[in-house]
Amino acid sequence: MVDGKAKLVKDDYCDGMGDCLPECPAGAIKIVEREAAAYDEKAVQQRKMAKMQEQMKAGGMALHPEGHTPPHGGLDRRSLGGGGCPGKAMRTFNRAEENGRAVAPRPPLSAASSMPPYQGGTATPQSQLAQWPCQIRLVPVKAPFFTGAKLLIAADCTAYAYANFHQEFMRGKVTIVGCPKLDPVDYSEKLTEILRENDVKSVTIVRMEVPCCGGLEMAAKKALQASGKFIPCQVVTLSLDGRIIDS
Repeated sequence: MVDGKAKLVKDDYCDGMGDCLPECPAGAIKIVEREAAAYDEKAVQQRKMAKMQEQMKAGGMALHPEGHTPPHGGLDRRSLGGGGCPGKAMRTFNRAEENGRAVAPRPPLSAASSMPPYQGGTATPQSQLAQWPCQIRLVPVKAPFFTGAKLLIAADCTAYAYANFHQEFMRGKVTIVGCPKLDPVDYSEKLTEILRENDVKSVTIVRMEVPCCGGLEMAAKKALQASGKFIPCQVVTLSLDGRIIDS
């Protein structure tokens, strides 16, 4: 904001995607076509880091040193903008214990409900998420839940497309998710560090059949190679209508 108005600071800070348009409460931002410098993602990240440093200095805080991942949601150099965010605080869940307990029956739906009856039986299905956070950009590089883990790297859409995703893919695994089309980052660097810094036993990649999901598979395979370790890997591809079409 400059003198109360939104101004484009530099051409190469704008990716032209228009995500800023709905953020303006007055609808005053518009996209215009003209000759402009190409979008420079590296320059944008450097500017974000500089602004973050200024804000944290003003608040009496300091960035964590290079290579150090804060244990409870502090600023991670691989994931800007989440310093102090409760959503990044690590948690683990004892799913083995929950899976061994009897599950309470699902309460009956009211007659007024428009939802169809649950088709999975009388018991409510249990989440198989073993840890939090699970988003690739938020998850710390070094974490206790990665030790001896069977790692599941899944595209965001897969859990929605495949009905039994928790039981067939997530159960017994540490799950991290992402979308290479929506996240403007290269996952391979962070995935390499996760594999290099932890004793991961196996990797399962679950993706959709759409081409953009190939970015997630490529990043994971690149990370496996760059880690310098031999880790068994499996790739599962799901169709848009929720079928396994390749594994």
